[in-house]
Parts: sequence; structure tokens; C-alpha cells
Amino acid sequence: MTIIDNRARNQLLGVLFLGVLMGALDIAIVGPALPASQKALGIDARAAAWIFTIYVLFNLIGTALMAKLSDIFGRRSIYILDVTLFAIGSLIVALSPGFGVLLAGRAVQGLGAGGIFPVAGAVIGDTFPPEKRGGALGMIGAVFGLAFLIGPILGGMLLYFASWPWLFIVNLPIAAAVIMMGIRLLPATRPARRRSFDLPGMAMLAVLLTSLVYGINRLDAAHFFASLTTPGVWPFLLFAIMLMPVFWLIERNAADPVLRLSLFRSRQIALAGALAGGAGLAEAAIVFVPQLLIAAYGVSASTASYMLLPIVLAMAVGAPLSGRIMDRVGSRVVIVACATLASAGMLLVNAFAVNLALFYIAATLVGLGLSVLLGTAPRYIMLNEAPPSDRASAQGILTLSSSIGQMIGGALVGAVAASYGAGVLGYAAAFMVVGVVLLLLALASLGLKGRAEELATVRRDETAPGAQPVRS
Repeated sequence: MTIIDNRARNQLLGVLFLGVLMGALDIAIVGPALPASQKALGIDARAAAWIFTIYVLFNLIGTALMAKLSDIFGRRSIYILDVTLFAIGSLIVALSPGFGVLLAGRAVQGLGAGGIFPVAGAVIGDTFPPEKRGGALGMIGAVFGLAFLIGPILGGMLLYFASWPWLFIVNLPIAAAVIMMGIRLLPATRPARRRSFDLPGMAMLAVLLTSLVYGINRLDAAHFFASLTTPGVWPFLLFAIMLMPVFWLIERNAADPVLRLSLFRSRQIALAGALAGGAGLAEAAIVFVPQLLIAAYGVSASTASYMLLPIVLAMAVGAPLSGRIMDRVGSRVVIVACATLASAGMLLVNAFAVNLALFYIAATLVGLGLSVLLGTAPRYIMLNEAPPSDRASAQGILTLSSSIGQMIGGALVGAVAASYGAGVLGYAAAFMVVGVVLLLLALASLGLKGRAEELATVRRDETAPGAQPVRS
């Protein structure tokens, strides 16, 4: 672990905070941009979905790629590369003359954003002592609450006074600040032993994910099961399934795999991945809340966005608070409690259509629960369980799991809602399904280690004779 003083550590946390804020803001702002960009480009709803889908796809690829590259070439250089790519992609989107160029820009954005989150988590693992990691991760987790708080307001203002390209131009000054600060403050840590890059594994993962995403995008939510048998869906999903064992064989035999599958032998890490996937599922569901509010109350799109404030305020408060609590009592208690809160909130949404006060209570519960599940808790587990040399790869697994959860969540909510007419009953039923999934995750989390076992694992790993040192 690289030893730095408290002042330098706080400055470093500020750089990571600002970089993650930039990526999180894009997630929060893209929602309001979709209807405006769809109208401006003259595309249908299925084509417009690719504005989000291609970002998620390249985010998934970038997660594995950038996490591994940071293990090879060092945290600072790859983190700055990620931010630079994100800025270039934002500029391409803002200046795009047509739909194809816009998709190319979104792909570049997703590739860069995929590395920002796992590399930031790995930097914290490299520079923060175990007793302070929960608080640091809590601060990073609070970024998502802050971004979702600022995002609807900023998006609404930019759409009112300017046009949708400005929703992406806003990323450029933030990226410039992160790059300048990062060059000066980020430690150039890397493993002492330079490792090879698993190109076959990366290529196979990209093809597998591309096939999976295309197949999901072509599903007909109104006739979900029937659409699975259509020529535009089943060949791509089947191809993705067939590639999974091939990818597993490649990774098992690789000298230094893109995804270190051996990490999943740990029950803790497997549960952390499941929690990240469930959080992604719930995060995707939140995207549909404004549509539910519009259907239930007949409010405008901007008003529906502001009605999400209880969720984002609860996330902003819950993330740093939960991080400090985990440093004291461990992750199991906090995760079980927060997964239960998020589940209860999703289940309550089913009844909010006739009771606005109940909706705000449900929204607060969801925000408090997701403030932990979206960032702090799974990353806390990974930092404790993964060897120092694989920390970035372990963080990448979480981002990968979360992104897959987002993809499945979007398809699931859309399918259930469409089955009930895409109105109030449809979206309420969809949120109930998500609530049941979160409840199952809360029960599974009872299998996590207690605080004493966590501390024993941390002390063992930090003092292990074979632990790889890092160099600056």
C-alpha cells in the first residue's frame, strides 16, 4: 500500500470524487436528453434506446479493459485516459450531425466511463488504510446521490434555456479540471511485476456482450416470451449463451485473465457481485419512475423529474453515513438492512398511485437502500477480499455486474409494464418484481461475514508474506 499523509489523501479523494461525479452526472442527465434528442434526430423509440444501450455495452467492455490496464500500466495514466475518452465522446455527441455519429460518441463515452469507477475504487484500496476505506467509499458513493440531485435540475435548466447538446458539453470543463488535478495528485502506482494483457479474453467478452445486448434490444416487451422465438432475437441470445463456456475456458487458461474467475470462489465476492447486479436492476427501474408519475398524476416531464428528489436526497445522506457505520459494525448488518429498505420501498410503490405521501415515503426508503447497494457495500467487500494485485480487476467485476443488472432491469421493467398496458398498473407491477428481487438479495446477504471475520481477513491479507508491493 502506498503511504501518503492525510492532506494528500483528502486531495486525492477530491480528484476521484470529481471524476466519478462527471460520469454519474452523465447517467442522471441522459434521461431528460432522450426525448429531446429522439425528436431532433427523427428516430423511433427502439432506435432511441440505443443511445442508452450502446453506452452500457461499451461501459461493460471498458470496465474490464480499463481495470486490467490499470493493473498493468498504473492507476494514474489509465484514470486520466478514461476521463479524456469520456470528454472526447461527450464532444462527439454534442456536435453529432446524425444518429450514427451520436452513437459513436456514446460508445467512446461508455468506454471511458467504464474505467473511471473501478480504477477510483482501486486507488482508494492502494492509498487508504483499512479502517478508513469505508468512509472514503461512502464519499464516492455519495456522488451518485449528488449527481441525481443536480442532474434533473441542471438538465431541466439546459433544456429550457438551450438545447439537448449542452447536456453533454457540460462534461468538458469538469473533465479538464480532473485531468489537470489528476496529473498532479494521483499516485502512479502499479504492481511491482508487469503482467501481460489477455487480448483473446477481451475480444471474446466484447463479442459476447454485443450479441447479448443486441438480442435484448430486439425483444418485444409486449409479447416477451413470443419474441424470444423471433429470428431477430433468439440467434443472438443463443450465440451469447454458446460463447459463455468458451469465454470461461479462455479465462481459465489465460496467464492473466481479463476477469479473474478464481475470485468468485469466495462466497463474499460472489455475493458482492450479486448485490451489484441487484443494485443495477433497481437503478434501471428508477429511470421509469417519471413515466409512472406522468401516468398517475398527469404531471409534466420536468415536474416528474423533481418528484425524484426524495430518492436522490436519501442517497446523498445515506452513502457517507453507511460507510462510517460499516467501518464500525461491518458490512453484513448494513447490507441486510439497506437491501430490506430498498425492497420495502419498491413494494410500496405498488400502492402509491392513490397516495402521494406514500410515494414519497417509498422513494425515501429506496434512496436509503440504494445509497449502500449502488457503491459502498459491494466495493467495501471487494477491497477486503481481493488481493492487492487484483483490486482494480475486482472493482471491475462489480461495475460489470451492475451494468448487466441495468440491462436486465430495463428489459424486465419494460416487459412487465407493457404486459399490463404500460400504464400505472403496469409500472407498479414492474416495481413489485424488482422489490421481490431485492428482498431475495437481503436474505442472501445474511450469509456474509460478520465484522470479526472481516477484520481477520483484512489483517491476514495486509500482512501476508506473498502480498505484492506497489511502487510509485
